[in-house]
Amino acid sequence: MAIISRKKVPYRIQEPLHRFLEQYNRISPISIHYEDLLRYENVLPLYDKHGEDTLWYTVVYNHADMEAIHENLKMIYATLKADGDISLMEHLYIDRVDLCSYGNTQPFRVRVVNRVNDNFDYFYIKVADASRVYGLELEDILSPNRVNFLVHEQTLIEEHIAGIPGDMFISDYLEDGHQNKIRLAKEFIKFNERCFVQLLGDMHSSNFVVNIIPDFDEINYRIRAIDFDQQCYEGRKNIYLPQFYKQNMPIIELGMGRISPESTRQYQAEERFMMATRLIGSRHRARDILRAMRSDKIAPRNNVVSLREDLQKHFDHEKFLKCESMGEILTENMELLLKKQNKYKAMI
Repeated sequence: MAIISRKKVPYRIQEPLHRFLEQYNRISPISIHYEDLLRYENVLPLYDKHGEDTLWYTVVYNHADMEAIHENLKMIYATLKADGDISLMEHLYIDRVDLCSYGNTQPFRVRVVNRVNDNFDYFYIKVADASRVYGLELEDILSPNRVNFLVHEQTLIEEHIAGIPGDMFISDYLEDGHQNKIRLAKEFIKFNERCFVQLLGDMHSSNFVVNIIPDFDEINYRIRAIDFDQQCYEGRKNIYLPQFYKQNMPIIELGMGRISPESTRQYQAEERFMMATRLIGSRHRARDILRAMRSDKIAPRNNVVSLREDLQKHFDHEKFLKCESMGEILTENMELLLKKQNKYKAMI
């Protein structure tokens, strides 16, 4: 089983990453900081529709601060959704701001409501850990999912990723008699492969969501990562493979007896081919983010040494042992992907 050994150390955004974010329009023009949202006067526990404690708190600001904070939050939402056109957002208002009481980062979640039809959306404001920023950008490049985020100095603004939380899906939906278990197991195999190629760790069931997609008379699935704190951080290979987390075992067990080893290899090959295709399609952006990452420190030295040794043994590929940073390890992983797909053009 995969076990995270200790609390993740956050890393500040350094100049090479900041230059990349400027180049690719990831810098927010809105001057609001994570610390600005800490000026609340009171907190109220937040309960779900069943009356259960969510472990989130709704924060209460004094009137003088609230008006300015809410206006800035609306402008951030307009920037995320409509390239800053605030005129399209006049019918929206900030319903509440919630603070997560557990986990390392204690993010704020902002609920935005349409006063015309009561529809709502969320976005998040967090401390900008460089690991997470790299993870978000790589997810946008390598996965079939688009990820929208902005950075302002050391503050990170993330669009909400919709879906059923993995742990809730397992407990409430997995055995309800309506799921196509073979297709779900197939999607988990592909998700497992994406995480391993990207070196995105800690993908237990609380850190991904499941989207159920009707397809004629059948159902398809998309599993999406929602937590990117463990991008290229841990030093053991198994941390980057969701198949080794005990929380994911109910989904893993679906494939046992239903999907043959030959089919498993087929699905892995399909996903690697698609990732190589996406990588080539975004080769300039991929080159630039990996260049920034290679010169950045986003993990302890002993984690770098341990991971490069694990990957050298796994792939029987000696070049991993020459890597001196997590960015170099990921670059080698990307180049190995392209070579095995016969798509290598020295582009990274």
